[in-house]
Amino acid sequence: MAGYVEMFRLGKTYDTLKGPAVIVEDFNLNMKQGEYASLLGHSGCGKSTVLMMVAGLCDITDGGVVVANHEIDGPGPDRGIVFQSPCLMPWMTALENVLLGVDQVYPHATKKQRHDLSAYYLSLVGLGNKLRTRASDLSQGMQQRVGIARAFALKPKMLLLDEPFGMLDSLTRMELQEILLEILMRDKVTTMMITHDVDEALFMSDRVVMMTNGPRATVGAIFDIPFDRPRVRTEVLEHPEYYDYREKLLCFLEEQDHKKLKQDVAEHEAKKAEDVNEEDTVCA
Repeated sequence: MAGYVEMFRLGKTYDTLKGPAVIVEDFNLNMKQGEYASLLGHSGCGKSTVLMMVAGLCDITDGGVVVANHEIDGPGPDRGIVFQSPCLMPWMTALENVLLGVDQVYPHATKKQRHDLSAYYLSLVGLGNKLRTRASDLSQGMQQRVGIARAFALKPKMLLLDEPFGMLDSLTRMELQEILLEILMRDKVTTMMITHDVDEALFMSDRVVMMTNGPRATVGAIFDIPFDRPRVRTEVLEHPEYYDYREKLLCFLEEQDHKKLKQDVAEHEAKKAEDVNEEDTVCA
């Protein structure tokens, strides 16, 4: 069934000295407009590769991505992205950093309109009194707020989040999660987030997409998360199914650990056998 965002048979292969290396293979996911999906899996499973392909920042080897009936062929303002590090211009103010993108995407708007749009989203993330503060003088949490405001100010059809709270302390992380959900509820932006945090995925998401180990990583399981919106953290934690879903996600990750261990052992034994055969050949 078609969706607002469609990722069909998505694959990424790199050429190496040892031959083609398939990182992601046959990744399929449809998302409804306004849906929030998290990609969860072990390090190196291809989560960020999928996100970079959807963002248009990484060439797609196989398959494709459609956003709002338009197949992507590179980066564009229809997809906003927030990285783990906000990547701000440190000598510019918070407002100037947001205006960088706004000026490019809305060149025909008046200077006041672009200013007001940027200031509006900075206000929504709690930085209404920091418009003229240089990025280098902001805390790490405030810098990430600027990054979030910058992404939303472009009015994207889809928001891509690459572990956006990973470098923050727990209190700042929880506060920014709730701010982000409030803006998403207001703007109805379809969102895909990369995370390693099971609890974060459960609190934020409508669906959690579990990825298998790489290489040749793909969708291993998808869990529909039943908690009502708007999300209230205490209500989510007290939901009778919360710990059942948490256990399901953790069990999937543990299964991937066991598969990886078996694969490592098999590769080690194969390498030992290969070395023995080489020694026998030399002796002969």
